[in-house]
Amino acid sequence: MGRSVVLSPMGYLERVVQAAREVDPAEVDALAGAIAEAYQAGRFVFIVGNGGSGANASHLCEDLGKGTLSDFQRQKRLKVLSLTDNTPYLLAWGNDTSFERVFVEQLRNLAGPGDLLIAISGSGNSPNILRAVEYANRLGLHTFGVTGFDGGRLREIAHACLHVPWDDMGVVEAIHAIFFHYLVDALRQLGC
Repeated sequence: MGRSVVLSPMGYLERVVQAAREVDPAEVDALAGAIAEAYQAGRFVFIVGNGGSGANASHLCEDLGKGTLSDFQRQKRLKVLSLTDNTPYLLAWGNDTSFERVFVEQLRNLAGPGDLLIAISGSGNSPNILRAVEYANRLGLHTFGVTGFDGGRLREIAHACLHVPWDDMGVVEAIHAIFFHYLVDALRQLGC
């Protein structure tokens, strides 16, 4: 019979708090600044991710598009789109070419120089995320990685990065979500 492990919600919370403290606040502010710059310039913000990071991408997109507004009728809108959300489109590209191209092909249709790509990958090594960032860099987009663990290749190739130096995917994704909610509050205060 195996050892039983006693899980504790407070122990998990302590790990999350410790991981959050290890994030460089300047990196969080840099992401807020990149989004604010795209907003001011009328540029698009594209967000990509897989799995839990894909769910975070969808959630961040919704929050940036609606949650930053204080005046639904008159306020200028942030142009934001999660490329994780068109399932038939993703499946068509994945089936007919390769899963590595599902985000690149959407960027080819939609993106232009000066736009912002926020690429979320806990490991920093997801091939379709890396291909999207490589393409975006060549096209002249500003690329911002959001990573965990050691940051992987994404941390090396993105122009900037918000990095959670923690080796637990659940904790990394939770910290990403926490700071994404902070971004929405900060951007709303700035009038984005």
